[in-house]
Amino acid sequence: MQSMVVQLEEGKDNGISVRTEQYKSFRPQLLLVLGLFLAGVVTIFIISTNKYTGLQSVVTTVTSSFVPRREEEPDGLSKWIQPPGVLMHNMSDEELLWRASFWPRRKGYPFKRVPKIAFMFLTRGPLPLASLWERFLKGHKGLYSVYIHPHPSYTAKFPADSVFYQRQIPSQLAQWGRMNMCEAERRLLANALLDISNEWFVLVSESCIPLFNFTTIYTYLSQSKHSFMDAFDDNGPFGRGRYNENMEPEVPIAKWRKGSQWFEVDRDLAVTIVKDTLYYPKFREFCRPACYSDEHYFPTMLTIEKPMALANRSVTWVDWSRGGSHPATFGGSDITENFFQKIFDGIHCTYNGRNTSMCYLFARKFAPSALEPLLHISPKILGF
Repeated sequence: MQSMVVQLEEGKDNGISVRTEQYKSFRPQLLLVLGLFLAGVVTIFIISTNKYTGLQSVVTTVTSSFVPRREEEPDGLSKWIQPPGVLMHNMSDEELLWRASFWPRRKGYPFKRVPKIAFMFLTRGPLPLASLWERFLKGHKGLYSVYIHPHPSYTAKFPADSVFYQRQIPSQLAQWGRMNMCEAERRLLANALLDISNEWFVLVSESCIPLFNFTTIYTYLSQSKHSFMDAFDDNGPFGRGRYNENMEPEVPIAKWRKGSQWFEVDRDLAVTIVKDTLYYPKFREFCRPACYSDEHYFPTMLTIEKPMALANRSVTWVDWSRGGSHPATFGGSDITENFFQKIFDGIHCTYNGRNTSMCYLFARKFAPSALEPLLHISPKILGF
């Protein structure tokens, strides 16, 4: 037992002796470790400082990378005032009409704006009179825009130097006398409104022609105090006789109007048309053949909303003298000086409160066979 204690004590003494020796030998090592640790701290501090400086450089570099964009859009208005580069888009009608209804409430423009005429072609397909329109528009770039709404199965193909090149908008079926005809017209207006420079909006068809040169028509529209929407009160069976009492109270019979679908409106009325959600549902539900919405929707709605803005006449001439539900169509044999003289003479209307004989700026309906005679006679008769 004593031996075991001695052994334990010897072991204890020996252990103390070993630790002491190890401690003595560890002191230089400890100093070395501390020195290395301090050197490491200094190194980390230097690296951290360099990293921070580098981060500042990176941030500065990233910030600098945005400068060119700001230089491209110095006033921040470019995305609002630049017309769409491509007319084809994937917006639904609801999205398009919502977007097109944006309207500055402040008068004037904080940039140089040259107002343009938007020519909106509502067509079944090809434009057989395109060559005549090309001649009419030649030399007036920047004063007009072109939009084409054809049958959805048709794709317009024009050369790159044509005024009609890539001017087709996303379209849907438009049927004569149906509400989808008005929807097509609103679709044209909405797409044209996306160009802030468009001020006057003219609805034409593939069978329409201009009756004067571009400068004359531009001056006529730009100086007019009114928009040209045909809107009259017809007490007969084809006027008030088409009215449905279910349209009240939004559409009272006293405001029920009829007119030609071929119109010209300014930007204010165009926005009024595309933003409408009050009258449109009434017409869609209660104006169906034999109520033809394309003859009643716009004339009635604008008579209620903006009656003083309307000239209550169209600037597109048509001939109903042959009777029937459609106006006369004119072919190549009809295109004579005498024919146009009948259009220009003997007509009187009001323009800015004064009587005038210059009432029509466009005419229809012209067949494809009329193109060559029209190109031949237009310099002398039409002025272009």
